[in-house]
Amino acid sequence: MVEDDRFIYLISPEAVTTPPALDQFSAALEAALATDQVAAFQLRLKNVTDEWIARATERLRPLCQARDVAFILNDRPDLAVKLGCDGVHVSPEDMNFADVRRILGEELIFGATCRASRDLAFEAGESGADYVAFGAFFPTGTKETEHRATTEILKWWNEIAVLPCVAIGGVTAHNCRPLREAGADFLAVVSAVWGHPDGPAAGVTALADACA
Repeated sequence: MVEDDRFIYLISPEAVTTPPALDQFSAALEAALATDQVAAFQLRLKNVTDEWIARATERLRPLCQARDVAFILNDRPDLAVKLGCDGVHVSPEDMNFADVRRILGEELIFGATCRASRDLAFEAGESGADYVAFGAFFPTGTKETEHRATTEILKWWNEIAVLPCVAIGGVTAHNCRPLREAGADFLAVVSAVWGHPDGPAAGVTALADACA
């Protein structure tokens, strides 16, 4: 992840599953990246073929890397290595954390979903993760959430660990500031940017301004 004052971590909508949708989303991503306020982008596609993940990656990865934005692939460390991604993000139910680092090697970024679990955060750190993600902090329509996190876990992690943490789940410009104040290094967002009524660039800027 970039080491500067950028803290917005974009995650793709899962609807990017057809060529027209990829064309449309590519333009939206370019607009968001043009703000120069994005730290990372995660391509998160479920129930699609490896071929489609490769096609989407080949289209979107250069847009991110040209602006020094980390391109993170969800779930698939094998494809992250093969496709020239900057890293991978996994959940504990998807793969053993230690196996992820083994597949990635030492250079690529490894991010881990830790829900609201201190134990998972420790496990991720011990397995070589580069960041941990806590959430969901707020209700979200992006995915079903069984675990709800509070700012207390961000404060705790910030006090005992140097590993960066990401806050995810229903994050918007209206509720993001307390997360940053509690110690979130990055804010992962979906709808707050891609669903913003004035477009993705406005969505990114609203988040940045809310935490300024």
